[in-house]
Amino acid sequence: MKTYLKLILVICTLQLTYAQTTKGTIVIDSIYSENLENNFDENPTREVGVYLPPNYDKGTQKYPVIYFLHGFYGDHNMLEPMKEILDFAIETKRIRPFILVVPNQKTTYEGSFYSNSGVFGNWEDFTVQDLVKYMDKNYRTLAKKESRGITGHSMGGYGALNIAMKHPDVFNTVYAISPGALAIVREYGPNSNTFEELSEISTYEALEKTYFGKVMVAFARSWSPNPNKPPFYCDFPFGYNDGELVIHQETLKKWHDNMPFYNLENYIDNLKSLKAIKMDWGRNAGERFTQQCKMFSIKLENLGIDHFAEEYIGTHVNNIYTKNGRLPQQVLPFFEYYLEFDD
Repeated sequence: MKTYLKLILVICTLQLTYAQTTKGTIVIDSIYSENLENNFDENPTREVGVYLPPNYDKGTQKYPVIYFLHGFYGDHNMLEPMKEILDFAIETKRIRPFILVVPNQKTTYEGSFYSNSGVFGNWEDFTVQDLVKYMDKNYRTLAKKESRGITGHSMGGYGALNIAMKHPDVFNTVYAISPGALAIVREYGPNSNTFEELSEISTYEALEKTYFGKVMVAFARSWSPNPNKPPFYCDFPFGYNDGELVIHQETLKKWHDNMPFYNLENYIDNLKSLKAIKMDWGRNAGERFTQQCKMFSIKLENLGIDHFAEEYIGTHVNNIYTKNGRLPQQVLPFFEYYLEFDD
């Protein structure tokens, strides 16, 4: 009887140990960045959510790092509900143990678009320089481009593509989940009522009642800031004068310079040097997403840039962050295949 009870105790202990060692941990870190210093109340100290794989604290192994860029309205706190999916992906061998990083780039205007504003902070430089350097210094990372991947959803998908094509020396693989802001289409453009509505708004209280108005302010603060133009301190490419559409060509060029669709020809060699590029989008995400994603993929194809592009059945937000969703079933296996997991 005693022997039987000891055997049961050993089995229970092994089961408990297995359960404990198959779960990763989340650390909320923070980074102060000189690149983010500004005069418009954007906090230059940014929280960073870090997922550490099971048994990270018990060994000396180094891991590849996946940088995940959140969407508009999002922040680093999205990592907590993602944890179960990340654990699941490792447990089911969809990917070997890895580190995942979600930097907080939520701003007073909801999202940095991971761009160098020069007025509201240089968020691209923060991501590429400060964040990567901090992770390599303070965590057991495989500090080489072949072991760094970058991904993100919506605004984050835009950021992932834009940063990867500019910095292939830092990130070797990229997967953009339903990226936005690739080109001026639909509600982003002059043939919608977005800018007409925006032309009649002169207070933050009124802006808060809009959605696309807020997105356009975020675009403009990211790409065409104007510190001498209150109340929003930015310029828009489209406006209205006595009810007539006016196109501000200089500002439009600034937007084009920051939207990847219009710049692919300038980065052909960079894009070809990336190990792998993938993008996807939900069939029912809305035409502003499906249209610009198809445009972007077709242009990559015409320029001879090898990549994967996939339209799946879903909206802009569903079928992503579940065990059957895109993150564990497509995104993480993509990085499992293309990232290097050894020194």
